[in-house]
Amino acid sequence: MIKLITLSFLFIYCLSSCNHAYDIQGISSIRSLDGYKVYINIYEDGKWKKVDSTEIVHGKFSMKGEVDSVMFATLFMGGEAIMPVILEKGKINVRITDNILDVKGTHLNNALHQFFKNRISFEKRFEEIHEREYKSIVTGDNYESLQKTFKDENEAVLNEMNDYMIGFIKENYENVIGPNMFMFLCSSLPYPVINQQIEEIIKDAPSCFVENQLVKEFMLKANQNMKLIYEHQSLIQN
Repeated sequence: MIKLITLSFLFIYCLSSCNHAYDIQGISSIRSLDGYKVYINIYEDGKWKKVDSTEIVHGKFSMKGEVDSVMFATLFMGGEAIMPVILEKGKINVRITDNILDVKGTHLNNALHQFFKNRISFEKRFEEIHEREYKSIVTGDNYESLQKTFKDENEAVLNEMNDYMIGFIKENYENVIGPNMFMFLCSSLPYPVINQQIEEIIKDAPSCFVENQLVKEFMLKANQNMKLIYEHQSLIQN
C-alpha cells in the first residue's frame, strides 16, 4: 500500500514537472551565423540571467528544458537581444532570416508573434503617410492644403495603434504577456509617469496584474513622480 501511494506521488510529480517543458527548434538562413552561440535569458533582479544556450550548426539549433512556471524570456545572439520568446509547454519554432525574426508554435508565442506582426503593419501605415507627405512637399503639390489631412491621418493611425496596444495588454492581464507588454509601452516614456493610456490599463486590471513586480515597481515610481509634478505645478500657480 505504501509503495502504491509512493508511486502515485511520483507519477503526479512527473506530470507537474513536465507542465512547462519547452522545446525550441530554430532555423537560420544566414550562413554567417553558423557557429554563433544562442542564449535564452530572463531579466530578473535588475540583471540578465541565462536559462539555456546552444550553438547554430548548419543553420539549425535546438534547446529543451523545464521551467517552474511560464516565463517571458529573450533570445540573445552573442551579447545582443534579438527577440522575445515565451518559455511554455510545447514546440516553439524560431526563424531567423535577413528580414524575418519570428517565434511561434505555442499559444502565447503565437499571440506575441501576431502582436509584433500587427505593430509592423501600423509602422508601414505611418511610413506610407510620411512618404505621401514628403512627395507632396517635393513636388509642391498643394502641400499647405494637404498638411491638415496628413496630420489627421497620422493621429488616426496613432490612436488606432494605442487602442490596439491597450486592448492586447488587457487580453493578457493574467499571463506573462500582459505585464511585459505594459513595460514595453512604458519604455517609450522619458520617465515613469501616469498618462491616459496607463490609467486606462490600470483601472480595470485584476490584482494579479497590479501586484506583478514589474508593474508594481513602475507604478510606485510613477506615483512618486506624479506627486512631485503636482507639487511643482501648485508652487507655480501660487
